[in-house]
Amino acid sequence: MSKNNTSKNLKYNTILLQLLNFDHFQILRAIGKGSFGKVCIVQKKDTKKMYAMKYMNKLKCVERNEVRNVLKELQIMQNLEHPFLVNFWYSFQDEEDMFMVVDLLLGGDLRYHLQQNVHFSESTVKLYICELALALGYLRTKRIIHRDIKPDNILLDEHGHVHLTDFNIAAIVKDDLKATSIAGTKPYMAPELFQSFEGSHPGYSFSVDWWSLGITAYELLRGQRPYVMKSSTPANEILQTFHKVHPSYPAAWSLEMKSLLRKLLCIDVQKRISCLAELRDLDYMSDVNWDAVLSKQVPPGFIPNRRRLNCDPTFELEEMILESKPLHKKKKRLARKTKEHGSDENVTCSKEIIIADFQRNVSSV
Repeated sequence: MSKNNTSKNLKYNTILLQLLNFDHFQILRAIGKGSFGKVCIVQKKDTKKMYAMKYMNKLKCVERNEVRNVLKELQIMQNLEHPFLVNFWYSFQDEEDMFMVVDLLLGGDLRYHLQQNVHFSESTVKLYICELALALGYLRTKRIIHRDIKPDNILLDEHGHVHLTDFNIAAIVKDDLKATSIAGTKPYMAPELFQSFEGSHPGYSFSVDWWSLGITAYELLRGQRPYVMKSSTPANEILQTFHKVHPSYPAAWSLEMKSLLRKLLCIDVQKRISCLAELRDLDYMSDVNWDAVLSKQVPPGFIPNRRRLNCDPTFELEEMILESKPLHKKKKRLARKTKEHGSDENVTCSKEIIIADFQRNVSSV
C-alpha cells in the first residue's frame, strides 16, 4: 500500500471513531469565499492542528440547485492526495450547514497576488507550470478533468509552492469517453469547450486543463490574459476571437517560454501539449529535476509575506457585520433555538434526506 493511501485510510478511520462535528473545531477567522461557500481558519481542538474549513448553508445549497456539485466535489476529493493539491481531511454537517475541512494554505491565491501587482519572474512561472503539471498528471491517473484552472483556484503555501483547489465543477471521464457538458470560467476555457457547445466538436478531455494552464501562466507573466473576453461574451464571439486574435509575446520573454506558451495555447487539440510526458520532453524542461520538484526541494522565486494573511480583509468584516448567521455564533444560536422551540426533527430530517438522496445519486459527468 502506498504512503498516500495509508494516510488516507488513517484519516477516515479517525473520522469513523470520532464522529466528528462542529464542536471539535475552534473557529479563528474568515478568510475567503469559494465554490463550496465561505472559508475560515479553524483549529482542531484535540490535535491543535490548523485547517481551512469550507462551509455552505444547506437550505441555500438546495435552493440554488448546488447540492450535486458540492457532493461531487466531496466525492472526488475523498480519493485524492497530492503535494500540489489542496487535500481533503474531513466532512460533516449539522442542522444548518455542510462542512469540508481541507489543508490550510496561508500564502494566498494567485489572483490576490496579481491584484497586489506582484511581478512573477519567468523562472517562478516555469516552476509553477511544473508543479501544476505534476498535479494534472496525477489527476489524469484518476480520470479527472478539473475544468476551472485559473489564478483564483491556485493557492500558495508559506514557502511559495502552488496547490490546486476547487473541484466543484470537475468531471470524471471513464475509459476513452469524452466530457460534453459545458463548465468553467470563460476567459480560461479551451476552444473545444465552446465548439462542443456549438455542436461542432464531439466533446473534450484532459487537454482543456492544459489550455487553462497556458492562459494562467501567460497572465502571471504579463498581468493580463492573451485573449480579451468576459463571462458575458457569447460562445460564437469567443470562437471568432480565437481564430482572429493572435496573442502577442513580449520580447523580454525567453524564446523557450514563448514556445512553451504557444504549445499550451494551440487551438488544434492534436498539436497542444496535453500531458505531463509531452511537457517533460521539451528542451526547455531538460534542466528540471522532476523528483526535486515533486518533493518541493526547488525553492520558488516568490515567497508570500508570512507576517500577514494574504487575503482580502473584507471577508472577516463581512462575516462579522453583514452575515445574518455568523459561524462563530453558531453554537449559541442553535442552543437558543433548541431551548426556545425544541428540536424540529421533521425539518432537520427532511434536509438530511435531501442531502443523502443527492449523495446516493451523484454520478460522473
